[in-house]
Amino acid sequence: MTGPHVVALGGGHGLYASLTALRGACETLTAVVTVADDGGSSGRIRAEMPVPPPGDLRMALSALCEDTDWGRTWRDVLQWRFATSGPLDGHAVGNLLIAGLWDRTGGIVDGLDWVARLLRCEGRVLPVSTEPITVSADFTVGQRVERAVGQVAVATAPGRMQCLAIDPVDPAVPAATLEALAEADAIILGPGSWYTSVLTHFLVPRVAAALVAAGPRTILTLNIAHEDEETAGTDRIDDIAALRDAAPGFVPAAVLVDATEDDAALRAAVESWGARYVVAPMREPGTVDRHDSALLSEQYRSLVTWVRSGGAPAR
Repeated sequence: MTGPHVVALGGGHGLYASLTALRGACETLTAVVTVADDGGSSGRIRAEMPVPPPGDLRMALSALCEDTDWGRTWRDVLQWRFATSGPLDGHAVGNLLIAGLWDRTGGIVDGLDWVARLLRCEGRVLPVSTEPITVSADFTVGQRVERAVGQVAVATAPGRMQCLAIDPVDPAVPAATLEALAEADAIILGPGSWYTSVLTHFLVPRVAAALVAAGPRTILTLNIAHEDEETAGTDRIDDIAALRDAAPGFVPAAVLVDATEDDAALRAAVESWGARYVVAPMREPGTVDRHDSALLSEQYRSLVTWVRSGGAPAR
């Protein structure tokens, strides 16, 4: 049996953690990245150009760079941010490079592949959509219901989220993204900002259908701790409930939980869902909300092998 083909979905630091943990643990690695960011450098670029926000895509490319002086140097260049008194202030070099390639080639996937060649990436980075997505949500604040529009607004809005939506409602999805999901031996979903980096994948109809079909090959990684403003005042069991509401037909093969988040109610919720409950210590020492790459890698290796062997539990 050849090494596994693994697809990891998400955005930002959560996806960076997954990709770092998966490097060396599979033969082929593909990142499928959310494109809802509208803050900072990415937000300014998408406001000026009809392109997806490049920031989370840049992060994924950086995570997959070749582990040599060449790869690490170009990774650091991609991540470098200008600090000026003019319009370049805050822009990441990699965001401008990616946007420049898109402008020159006219192809979103082709442009990302060119950057991947520059970094000699050990894997491929694909967007969930070739169109920029705007996420919105309704929140209950006291006796009122208020709507937040945009990733930054949704991530920082007060109150309890009631519903989540995207615009456009059926964005264009690259064929390469759907092919990667269909052909993957295993899929890693999460960790990451639960609503704007994880659940948004289920709001893209063609990606949602692919993920429902791939449920028996999917490993869901729950977040650690409660520092994320998006999920303030909620718990991991609430995250499971939100995902089940967003994607009623989706059932993962396994749910990976850090030992600090383990409790009987969460275990019961996962097992009643029909998924395997896997708990292990994975928190990075000295942090409150970060996965340790080595510990996460160990769990991924074991679970990917289990999924490939047909070990998904009976539904």
